[in-house]
Amino acid sequence: MKIVGVSGALAGWKTNVMVHHVLEATKQIDSNTVTELIDLRDVDIEFVRGEPLAFYNDDTFQVVNKIIEADIVIFGTPIYQASITGALKNLLDHLPVNSLKQKVTGIVTTGSIDKHFLVSEYHLKPILSYLKGLVPTISIFAHNDSFNDINEIIDASLMDRIDALATEVIQLQASLKK
Repeated sequence: MKIVGVSGALAGWKTNVMVHHVLEATKQIDSNTVTELIDLRDVDIEFVRGEPLAFYNDDTFQVVNKIIEADIVIFGTPIYQASITGALKNLLDHLPVNSLKQKVTGIVTTGSIDKHFLVSEYHLKPILSYLKGLVPTISIFAHNDSFNDINEIIDASLMDRIDALATEVIQLQASLKK
């Protein structure tokens, strides 16, 4: 099983840490799992211009195809101004409408305001559903207080939620293969 994690943060490390932990937790559940973390700060995703994917640079082409070829995709984003990052939205705009069909699409978000936990439900989940992704019942929001000064997770309940999300995405994807 191939799982791709996407960290939509262009600054800071909390989102990257969260996505990484989810990917690691999936490998603990299914040792045959192959994971890859795509950090959007490390790739040059061009702005969408409405052209076919082949007209964009190599990074854009490769990242979109890695997502399309994955069995599971974990999308992570910090929440700024009650929204996902522009970098993640731009990447999602590159995906064809049915590109997430038969894929489980997990959501992890981070933020400094507790009410931002709703952003995944009201902003990101509808986009993933539009792209035909199967969104698990569990999504994770981590408040900035869940991390120490060097971006390590210090909230034990957050680690439990990460394990629960990893379990659900693996189980959902396995059920799609039956």
